[in-house]
Amino acid sequence: MLQLLGDDDEMRDILMRVLSTGAAYANEMRLPRTEIHSGERLIDCRVSMLQRPGCNDALLVEMADVTRRSKISRENALLIQHGAGRQMIRQLAHEIKNPLGGLRGAAQLLERQLDSAELKEYTEVIISEADRLAALVDTLLGPGGPPNKQPVNIHELLEYVMRLVEPELGARIRTRRDYDPGLPDIELDRDLMVQAFLNLVQNAITALDGQGHITLRSRALMNFTIGDVRYPVVASIEVEDDGPGIPPGLQDSVFYPLVTSRPDGTGLGLPTAQELISRHGGLIEFESRPGKTIFQVRIPLDTGEAKGG
Repeated sequence: MLQLLGDDDEMRDILMRVLSTGAAYANEMRLPRTEIHSGERLIDCRVSMLQRPGCNDALLVEMADVTRRSKISRENALLIQHGAGRQMIRQLAHEIKNPLGGLRGAAQLLERQLDSAELKEYTEVIISEADRLAALVDTLLGPGGPPNKQPVNIHELLEYVMRLVEPELGARIRTRRDYDPGLPDIELDRDLMVQAFLNLVQNAITALDGQGHITLRSRALMNFTIGDVRYPVVASIEVEDDGPGIPPGLQDSVFYPLVTSRPDGTGLGLPTAQELISRHGGLIEFESRPGKTIFQVRIPLDTGEAKGG
């Protein structure tokens, strides 16, 4: 059994503990990758002594794979976080944008009354900073209106994004592709999706700090649930890097606006990407640990047969 589970040390300790003490064990645990299972699994594990005549050292091991259930709970939490972040953005925009117009207008009127070029420099700073803050608010709000969807080859779109970031890669950042050639064209707003993936790839480049690998991966997932809706087929596009990972203290809030671990970061890239993907009925998930961070973009291929979950 340990061979099937990847000879997991934690499972070995649990079995020996129950054998030696006779006390039952029940808990959730993570199983590592094996040759059979390419990803980690979260299982509900119960181990107890099996009472049989003439046998005092038999164990009953019950395991239920709850990986998908856990992911659905996480997806719902991300959707709630996105909704809260969107509301925060709207409130922030309302509080900032209205006074900015008055501030800029007053600075322009004042500039006309000044004869000194030295004093006009100060009004120019006010106008420039007002424009910068207005642009920041526009970025927070994101582009408005419904997506202009057209059939898009997602792999061609990803390659276009990689051409855009090519000057930022440097000599020691390598890129890999792991595409599913059978993935069909997807009804997308190309401009919005380019911006979303551009944000994700630029985040990966920044995390690598000049050295490492970025992997782009695409797959088709069957009977996948996003929120409370189950879709027959979902496109999964992943951006993976082998950087240091997202700090544990930020992992529950990375999709909130203005949350960042970088001194020069704005904290707008991930919230904006999540907003743009959500306009296509999709969701961005992620998993992160030192040496491996994956942002997973899930987009329904066909909403016509979607069912309530």
